[in-house]
Amino acid sequence: MLTVASALEKLLATVLPFGLSEIALEDSLGLVLGKDICCPDDIPPFDKSLMDGYAVRSNDVTSGVSSLRVIETITAGRVPTRKVGVGEAAQIMTGAPIPEGADVVVKIEETSREGDQVLIKTVSPQAGTNVILRGTSVRAGDCVLSAGLVLNGARIGTLAEMGYAVVPTRRRPKVAVLATGDELVPIEERPGPAQIRNSNASMLAAQIESAGGVPVRLGIARDERDELRRKIHEGLTSDILVLSGGVSAGTLDLVPSTLAEMGVSEVFHKVEMKPGKPIWFGIRDRSDQSDHGNCSVCYVFGLPGNPVSSLVCCELFVRAAIRRLMGVEPAIVPPNLAKLEHDYSTRTDRPTYHPARLTWEAGSLAVTLVPWHGSSNLCGTAAANGMAYLSGEARQYRVGDELETYGW
Repeated sequence: MLTVASALEKLLATVLPFGLSEIALEDSLGLVLGKDICCPDDIPPFDKSLMDGYAVRSNDVTSGVSSLRVIETITAGRVPTRKVGVGEAAQIMTGAPIPEGADVVVKIEETSREGDQVLIKTVSPQAGTNVILRGTSVRAGDCVLSAGLVLNGARIGTLAEMGYAVVPTRRRPKVAVLATGDELVPIEERPGPAQIRNSNASMLAAQIESAGGVPVRLGIARDERDELRRKIHEGLTSDILVLSGGVSAGTLDLVPSTLAEMGVSEVFHKVEMKPGKPIWFGIRDRSDQSDHGNCSVCYVFGLPGNPVSSLVCCELFVRAAIRRLMGVEPAIVPPNLAKLEHDYSTRTDRPTYHPARLTWEAGSLAVTLVPWHGSSNLCGTAAANGMAYLSGEARQYRVGDELETYGW
């Protein structure tokens, strides 16, 4: 049976990043910049004031009080119309262009106004005080952002300042979500005898969206091969298809054989982990079909139906596939070390990803394993904000032991 590391290695060898495309800047949050970005213009594009006050010649301002004649008022967005000469000043607002002749802005708090005269109370300011010169931030032609950066608010703002309405990046993958099982009913319905609500679809859609994907909800497929084929056919038009349930060894676990019938090639099935051992992963080549953007394949995940199994497998495997398609590096989210807050004993034969609560205490990460009753106990994860890795052996963990942890 594959280890988690080996399964992830196979996944990354199979999933290839999308090609680059031009994405509207307002849709680029969380995407990865595909090329180095250089600035076409100087920033700022003109010498401008950093304060509300008066633009003056530094030679005109001496110790004590200087009285200067105000020749105009310059607001942000207005071009100065007059040169500041000897004994003159221009009232100026923050962000407005510095008029010719002036080399200092005296703060409004250091002045008083009497008609067209302004009294300057500051003492001998140096040239350039409260002024930012053209090109101080960036010179035209400077490369400002490097390929591979994930776009956040500051970087999107920088792109906007440089005039980039579209950016070269990789799009978000469309990820179809299909829950399978005769026992499932929509969440708004009250379950009948032997039925449960379809919690997995909502959970997986939320996880997919948080990872950067665009969830496409396909509803529920019953444990009947024709219906399963129809729903899978619909899901194979997305970049990724995630099925929940039907991948174990039961009589009605029809997913692997149905996928095989529909041309999906298995990459791996079953991984040495708890929960989530029955996970299935494969690929469907659709290069001979109609246009599917810049992805000629569909990557398919069959996740176990128990909700915590689906949750853990989505965090470890589906998230890595989404990040890989989008060009996020590293595609596999690395663990963080956290100190255990309590003693804990394990008696398991497989490595376990235990729901956990992660907190920062005194500058270091701490972890508490939440009470949990196995892969069907989804409510037990409500108090968790991540999971902790426990090795696949009987072991006594002690307070202060360091565990690998993953936030979600």
